[in-house]
Amino acid sequence: MSFQDIPPIENYQFFLDVAFKKGSKKADIARQKKTREEPLTKSKRIELSRIDVVNGSLVERLKRVIESFPSLEHLPEFYLELLKCTLEYDLLKKSLGAMNWAMKKVKFFSKTYSSKIGKTTDVRLINKHRREYYGRISSVIKQINNELKYLEYSRRIIKGYPSIKTGIKTICIVGFPNVGKTTLMYKLTGSKPEINSYPFTTKGVNVAYIKKDEEKIQLLDTPGALDRFEKLNNIEKQAYLAIKYLAESLIYVFDLTESYPTEKQEKLYKNIKKEGKKMVVYLSKTDLIEDKKLIESFKKKYGAIDTAEELKNTISK
Repeated sequence: MSFQDIPPIENYQFFLDVAFKKGSKKADIARQKKTREEPLTKSKRIELSRIDVVNGSLVERLKRVIESFPSLEHLPEFYLELLKCTLEYDLLKKSLGAMNWAMKKVKFFSKTYSSKIGKTTDVRLINKHRREYYGRISSVIKQINNELKYLEYSRRIIKGYPSIKTGIKTICIVGFPNVGKTTLMYKLTGSKPEINSYPFTTKGVNVAYIKKDEEKIQLLDTPGALDRFEKLNNIEKQAYLAIKYLAESLIYVFDLTESYPTEKQEKLYKNIKKEGKKMVVYLSKTDLIEDKKLIESFKKKYGAIDTAEELKNTISK
C-alpha cells in the first residue's frame, strides 16, 4: 500500500478563490453570448451557469480530498494501528467527515439559490441572491478550515509511512542500530538503500524482496532498538508494528564486534522473542572478529548463521 500520492491540501480561501474565479469566468462567457433574450432571462442564465461552476469546483475538490485518503474502515491492521499511534485517529475521521458535510451543504445551497434565481420575476433580486449564495458558501468552507489544516498535517505524516505489501510472506530484520541490518538486506536481495556509519541510520522501514520460484518474500529492515513502545519515535513504531502485525518470522542480527554490549543485544533478543514469532539468528561482521571461539559459542547457543548465503537458503524454505 502506498501513501505517497495524497496531494497537498490547501486552506479554505484557496478553495473559494478557485471556485469563484471559475464562476466569474463562466459568467463572462455566458454574458458575451449574443442572444435575443430579455434582460431577466439573460441574467438568470448567467447566474445559474455561475452557480453551477462554483458548485462543481467545490464539490470536486472536497470529494478529491476524501478520496485521496485511504478508507479508514478497510485499512489492513498494520496501517490502522500505525495511524492510531502517529495521529489522532478520531480527529482524522472527524476531519474527513467534515469534508462530506461541507460537500452536502454546498450542493444544498447551490440547489436552493438556483431555484430562487430561476423563480424570481425581478431582475434586481438576482444579484442579491448571488451575493447571499456566495456568503453562505463562503461560511460553509470557512467552517472546515481547521479540518483542512489537520488533513494537511496528517498527509505529511502519512506520506512517511512505508509502502508495504500486507498480503505476502514477510520477514523482518531486527536488532540494534548499526549492527549490519541494512547491509544484510543488500546481501540477501541486492537492494541498496542509503547506509551511513552512525547509529539510527535507517530513516524508515526499508523494503526489499527475495524471489523464490513464483513467490516473493518481503524483507523489512527495521530501525531502532525497539525496547519500549511508549518511548519509540514514529519511525521505530512503524518497525514494532511491522513485527507484530506483518512478520511471519524474524531475523535477529547480533554484532559481536561490540557496537553495543553483547548483554544488551541478548536482552533485546529475549524481549523480541516474546512476540512469539519464529526467529533466525544471524551473526554480522564475523570477518572482523579474531576470537573464533566466540562465534562458535553463539552458533551453538542460538543456532546462529554467519553467512548471507546460508541465511537466504534458510528463510527461503
